[in-house]
Amino acid sequence: MALINDTTLRDGEQAPYVAFNTQEKLEIARLLYAAGADELEVGIPAMGSKEQEDIKEILALNLPLRIMTWNRATLSDLEASLECGVKAVDLSVPVSQTLIDVKLGGDKERLFRNLEEVVTLAKKEGLFVCIGGEDSSRADESFLAEIMNFGSSLGADRFRYCDTVGILTPHTTYEKISYLTTHSDLDIEMHMHNDFGMATANSIVGFEAGAVSANTTVIGLGERAGNASFEQVLMSLKHQFKEERYIDPLVLQTLVQSVAHAANRQIGHNRPIVGRDIFSHESGIHVNGMIKSLNAYEAFEPEMVGLHRFFPIGKHSGTSTINYHLKAFGITPVASKVQNLLPKVREIVTGRKSVLEPSELVELYLCS
Repeated sequence: MALINDTTLRDGEQAPYVAFNTQEKLEIARLLYAAGADELEVGIPAMGSKEQEDIKEILALNLPLRIMTWNRATLSDLEASLECGVKAVDLSVPVSQTLIDVKLGGDKERLFRNLEEVVTLAKKEGLFVCIGGEDSSRADESFLAEIMNFGSSLGADRFRYCDTVGILTPHTTYEKISYLTTHSDLDIEMHMHNDFGMATANSIVGFEAGAVSANTTVIGLGERAGNASFEQVLMSLKHQFKEERYIDPLVLQTLVQSVAHAANRQIGHNRPIVGRDIFSHESGIHVNGMIKSLNAYEAFEPEMVGLHRFFPIGKHSGTSTINYHLKAFGITPVASKVQNLLPKVREIVTGRKSVLEPSELVELYLCS
């Protein structure tokens, strides 16, 4: 089964203008576990004592899943994580020539020395170790395979493939991850950014190419355009990959609303999986189909994600919508009256830029 390593409490909080307090972090951690996350990345101990205290409080929840912290591949960062008591760490190193030049003065040997030093100590301390390849998508694949095989020889457990600036396409992602899975035995975790709107798609393609894990954030929160969406990856694994995952609709909605509130972010009405209006059908053709079969124009039922189905009365409504609402009021529609009513409905909603309420429709019908 594919793993979801959610990083809302680390990379999600790195979104500009976002800061979670301790209680918000604890609530988000509880809800992520209840909603179906398999692992959590919960912070950066090197940030200081307050961050470390928060991490310790999250660990004290004793949630039955792996809790990880993010670190640069330095002894000081690793020691800060060990002080927190975590049992899993991500150790990040720059792997593209661009970032090796910026961060290591172009010294690739220093990269390997740093990895050897920190991975060796981390494994000595009994930690689960993920090597984070910063800017993997702009790195040379053969060089990445060399790093992965070196990490594997040191006892590392996973390699995090980071599309740090969000430049990958699904096709390119598949090619790159397929190459790495055939040139190294180290498990791969996808860490995709959404600069071109492809983070979730690239994460899913990563699974198809052989990756075992993907980083997500709730509502795609994160730096710049954000990260792969937790709720989208979760529902994809359940419905597109047919994984046995129980999803509690109330928990999922509570999680989404909690993160949005804590981050002071609005959830778009048409946001996939959790948007308020994604089960609203206005088109007459669609409503006609939905009345005949509820799976005509829906990939899954709204109740699965805590939402509801609506047939708004708008500019594109047809007779099926009018009949549906009139019948709900106990009225047997007359076909000619309904047909004559449609131009009036379209004129009203176009003029005022809002749909009719069912009670308004009934009044129009009775007065026509």
